[in-house]
Amino acid sequence: MAKTKKTTFLVQDTEITVLSCGHGDFISLTDMLRAKDGDFFISDWLRNRNTVEYLGIWESIHNPDFNYGEFATIRNQAGLNSYKISVKEWVSKTRAIGLQARAGRYGGTYAHKDIAFEFGMWISAEFKIYLIKEFQRLKDDENDRLKLDWQLQRTLAKINYRIHTDAIKDTLIPQVVTKSQISHLYASEADLLNVALFGQSARQWRETHPDAKGNIRDHATLEQLVVLTNLESLNSVFIRQGLDPAVRLAKLNQIAISQMQSLLASDGTKRLT
Repeated sequence: MAKTKKTTFLVQDTEITVLSCGHGDFISLTDMLRAKDGDFFISDWLRNRNTVEYLGIWESIHNPDFNYGEFATIRNQAGLNSYKISVKEWVSKTRAIGLQARAGRYGGTYAHKDIAFEFGMWISAEFKIYLIKEFQRLKDDENDRLKLDWQLQRTLAKINYRIHTDAIKDTLIPQVVTKSQISHLYASEADLLNVALFGQSARQWRETHPDAKGNIRDHATLEQLVVLTNLESLNSVFIRQGLDPAVRLAKLNQIAISQMQSLLASDGTKRLT
């Protein structure tokens, strides 16, 4: 089950909640409604014919399970003075995914960011502009932190690689060898880790990615870099223990599989864009 992450940001002194989950970023319409003058309800916005038309188009693009029959009935009634529909009824009848009526810890009505921006226009044009601006600022900050985490892990991997190569020098390198032999031995140990984690050597990766910039590790995910850091430390211990390369490869591969499974199970699912 996708893990839900909660964040908040301010729009014209109104605190807005964002829930990030498997279907994308959902913004609290309940929070946004506090910025609208007068006594209004989300159902007032939902009964509007233009709103229903927009929601139907959005669902047709993003939701293969959308119930077009029920949607047609709702669209024909939308805008009538006698007509009213709640978010729960909309979701139940049409099997919509763009709106959510939540109870409990994250209680309230939430909408996918695309729909929330349209709801912002219903509050006011000015509010919508600031909503988009502040939401983008929030996502930019999150992306900057992610890049920083990636760079930190890349740095840690490089530091651990130095420890790793020192272990090779102390244990595996014979006396009086050429610089070429030393370099070749380092590359072999690096590829042992590449095979354990990525399933291929640096050369094999290059042959299948002739136009890519950098090397196989430059294109690693954050999770892979975390595991790579651990593998480098463990391999240096295995080297000092005198374990055969084939034995080390098997052990490191088992560890890589276990750690990647744990990391991916606790973080990350497909997102709706």
